[in-house]
Order: sequence, then structure tokens, then C-alpha cells
Amino acid sequence: MASALVVYATITGNNEDVADIITEAFEDLGVDVDETEITQADAEEFEDADICVVCPYTYDEGELPEEGMDFYDDLQELDLSGKVYGVAGSGDTFYLDDYCVAVDKFAEAFDKAKATRGTEPVKINLEPEDEDIKTLNAFAKDLLDKANG
Repeated sequence: MASALVVYATITGNNEDVADIITEAFEDLGVDVDETEITQADAEEFEDADICVVCPYTYDEGELPEEGMDFYDDLQELDLSGKVYGVAGSGDTFYLDDYCVAVDKFAEAFDKAKATRGTEPVKINLEPEDEDIKTLNAFAKDLLDKANG
């Protein structure tokens, strides 16, 4: 059975919702999944998972979550060869060019850690709605399919 770790950072609760939806989708697919808030996680925990997911928020003008900076820095130092990753996050399109920048930055960090991109990053405007839930369910399935080869 594949295992997944879903780590999220949230201010408004939207990214916790995103993480919850992904976690539930993994459970429905038979994946052994753990979900945790970024301050309670250590990036090295990804070494014990087949599928690695981060759901970050973007703060202000494209800033990463302050409470997740150590996690972000540590992630880039890991060797996650053979691991599949996905990044999904909620943001506000009001911020135009800074919309969900943290999603892209975490994807780059996973690339630096030599993890395999399981699917395209997902960016959700504000609170996840019905269409977003379908997208996140497909996101989880794509990650599992990639992890299963």
C-alpha cells in the first residue's frame, strides 16, 4: 500500500481545507495517509512516504509562510529520489502576479530535492468549491498513479 504525507500551512483555513480534501481522496484510494500542519512537521518525514504533498499559502507579495521557512529550507537539502510529489494551495487572484507563488516555490524545492513531479501544481482561488474538489480528487489520483508506476 502506498503511503502519503500531506503538510499544510494556513492562515484563513483554506489550505487546511485543501489538505483535508486531498487526504480524504487518498483515503478513498486506499492510501495510508498522514496530514499535519507545517509547524508540526519535519521535512525529513517525507523520506518515509511514497507521496509527498505540501499545501502552502502565499503571504503578502509572494512570500512563503513564515512558519514554514525552516521546513522549506530543509526540504531543498533532502534527497527524495524515488518519491512522488504534488503541491496544491489556495490563494487570492487579487494579488495578480503574486497569486499562489508559494505553490511554485515549493514545487521548485521538491525538484531540487530530486523528487518526481506526480502532476501539475494546483492553485485554488480562495475557498475550495465543488469544481476545485474534483480537481483535487484528480490531483490525488494522478499522484497515486505516478507512485504506482
